[in-house]
Amino acid sequence: MKQANKKNRKRKSSKRKTSLFQIIALITIGIALIFLAAQPNFSKRSAKKDSQKLEIPFTKEGELSFISKQNNSTIKTIDIEIAEGLAETAQGLMYRYSMSDQQGMLFIMDIEKTQDFWMKETYISLDIIYVNSNFEIVRIHERAVPLSEQNIPSIKKAKYVVEVIGGFCDKFDIEEGDIMNFKRTQ
Repeated sequence: MKQANKKNRKRKSSKRKTSLFQIIALITIGIALIFLAAQPNFSKRSAKKDSQKLEIPFTKEGELSFISKQNNSTIKTIDIEIAEGLAETAQGLMYRYSMSDQQGMLFIMDIEKTQDFWMKETYISLDIIYVNSNFEIVRIHERAVPLSEQNIPSIKKAKYVVEVIGGFCDKFDIEEGDIMNFKRTQ
């Protein structure tokens, strides 16, 4: 009889522990669901605030012209920012949310070699124009996909890289073999 009472007490105690465990588990799951339901709105607001803080304004540092290989005439002249050195080159056009077809960025590389660029943290589509040390356009990659981390290779050796708004080369008939020249204004 004493053993039967002990078994009954253990069962009741075990059932209470199980019930208490189930209640705690349900409360924890409920809190987690509430947190997950609220998080997308919180993340969107935080990301929007962060991205607004990080946007970098355009600063004119020079002018760049594209010259036709056919007749040596100027096709288009734009205002440029100039990126030199590792830090400026790594930053590039990251955290930009708009750019006109009157603007671009010129990267001046330390040495002429095959170059690889990507679109990490770049929110606008770009045409990426690779230019050799003779100022000849050797490769154009049109409409690079925003935020992509895929390498965009020059294939041929390049000393300069020009980034302009996506569709620029089509709009102004810029082609491989055309010439680029630039001058600093600052």
